[in-house]
Amino acid sequence: MAEREQLDDRTLVERILGGDRDRFTELVARYQKRVINYVYRITHRYEDAHDLAQDIFVKVYLALDRYDPKYQFSTWLFRIAQNSAIDALRKKSISEVSLTRQASGDDDGGPKEREFPDGGISPYRALKNKQLSAAIDTAVAKLPADYRELIQLRHFAEMSYEEIASMKKLPLGTVKNKLFRARNLLKDALDSFVEPL
Repeated sequence: MAEREQLDDRTLVERILGGDRDRFTELVARYQKRVINYVYRITHRYEDAHDLAQDIFVKVYLALDRYDPKYQFSTWLFRIAQNSAIDALRKKSISEVSLTRQASGDDDGGPKEREFPDGGISPYRALKNKQLSAAIDTAVAKLPADYRELIQLRHFAEMSYEEIASMKKLPLGTVKNKLFRARNLLKDALDSFVEPL
């Protein structure tokens, strides 16, 4: 079986709209991880991010004929992802799950901690990673809204400066400047987590 040629996003969309609907899986494969990561950073729910990403790609597929090739496909895609994630947050009331389970008949009757599989890293490193991840989430959440959104688009959605500028309708220099300031705020907020060399 011959290997398919690598096409840029615009050409891929043209082929899909021209009847080669199977090519849509290439777009999904190209962007799926980035969309899940981006949506997760907005919703803070891993399972919701996976489900929402599937819904986003369905929306993209159904609206593909409305994509304007004058713009980057990724810009259009992440605008849909952002709107979908925000809508999901508005609609969904989030229920918390207990980390304890009820004891079975042959236990002492008290609640037991849930057992999670060992990831192969030391408990100390796992704790440090968890603390750092929580600190990053907190620091990003405390950023001014425009800085927070730019950080999410650049570092979690992995969009280029040009794609962000196009999506947000901002000059490229403004995007770079705001990201520079946002990173400095994050650096200051996370100083205590930086280990000396």
